[in-house]
Amino acid sequence: MDPRTTDPSPSVASARPVKVDVPLFAFAGAVTVANIYFPQPLLAAVARGLDVTERTAGLVATAAQIGYALGILLLVPLADTARLRRLTSVLLALTTAALLVAAASPGVVTLALATLALSTTTVLPQILTPVAAVLAGPGRRGRTVGLVGLGLTLGSTLSRTVSGAVTEASGSWRAAYLVAAVATAALLCVLPRRLPERLGARGRTSYAGLLAGLPGLLASHRALRVSAALGACVFAAFSVFWAVLAFHLAAPPLGYGPGAAGLFGVLTLPAALLSATAGPLTDRYGAGPVGAAGLGLAGLGLGVAALLPYSPVGLVVGANLLVAGVSSGQVANQARIFGIGREVAARVNTVFMLATFGGGALGSFAGSWLYAEHGWSAALLAAGVFLAAGGIVVARSGQPVPSCVPDGTRDAGGIRPRIPQGES
Repeated sequence: MDPRTTDPSPSVASARPVKVDVPLFAFAGAVTVANIYFPQPLLAAVARGLDVTERTAGLVATAAQIGYALGILLLVPLADTARLRRLTSVLLALTTAALLVAAASPGVVTLALATLALSTTTVLPQILTPVAAVLAGPGRRGRTVGLVGLGLTLGSTLSRTVSGAVTEASGSWRAAYLVAAVATAALLCVLPRRLPERLGARGRTSYAGLLAGLPGLLASHRALRVSAALGACVFAAFSVFWAVLAFHLAAPPLGYGPGAAGLFGVLTLPAALLSATAGPLTDRYGAGPVGAAGLGLAGLGLGVAALLPYSPVGLVVGANLLVAGVSSGQVANQARIFGIGREVAARVNTVFMLATFGGGALGSFAGSWLYAEHGWSAALLAAGVFLAAGGIVVARSGQPVPSCVPDGTRDAGGIRPRIPQGES
């Protein structure tokens, strides 16, 4: 940082250290990512309350996914050059306002548009993750990414349970939106002041330049290509399973009600907690081995679910193995890409998450179509094919996958570089 600057706020690029508040980052990620998922259990209540069909009410969930993807593409890259405190404050304020509009929506169109807006601006998890990784430094990057990721997993999982309980207790789906607005507003009062002023040095790249440079990042960094491809394959398999699970549970001979799939989300919390160990393991052994182990766990989970399709215990065990594998792989992949460089951390996360969501969309479509045409086994076979593709990516990538880490003691694969004697 130029010593003549009049801005006293610390930045990651400055010599002044900025400590990462991991519990706060994890909590903030949980609260904000919950805004994407908490409306899902409310759709039936929304349909009744606004006097529309359930299919029409489903537009709300679709709007949330579209908005989140737009936010990742259009807003997350700003974190590389913008003032983080100002950016975070604006995003939280806009999200709070959109939640209040959603709570007061007179019709489903207004609700869908408000959901589109709030999901576009609630992309803070994808900003906090690279910020936390950069602040933590190479030696603790995996652990930090894992803990923040655990917050996101808990937020996405428990938000469905909490919103359903709030709606049932209050008798109105609008109460869940009000609770979310209060929680988001509370973050606005606390989080921005705990962030550095900037993620890197003051940038001169225009907004258009930030977006136009995304393909170049993918072309320039092998570590990003490997992580993006692997993330897409693994999340495609993950999405196949969850896209068809509710149908499988409702069909004979199981015949469970609509709440069963939601209960599975809660029953996989042990796997989510276990996946937090992937961070320290990545710091110690590297992203490659941990990612490969995650791929193996996910494959084992699919195998259990395929062999015991009508056993509730078997399905729960399979789901836990799948979640543990996918979550561990996500931590390893993100730890790898955040080693590319602090000045592009938000943009590489944008590329990675877009690839991951693209794979998830493909998996959801393929799984739903195959289940409708050929049943559970065919859908899980497709998931297995996606995982096999991920295995090919791992095999062809070799280990370690190199990347530039100008500020650390490890490269992106988690390997300590040899420093010749006498060099500092």
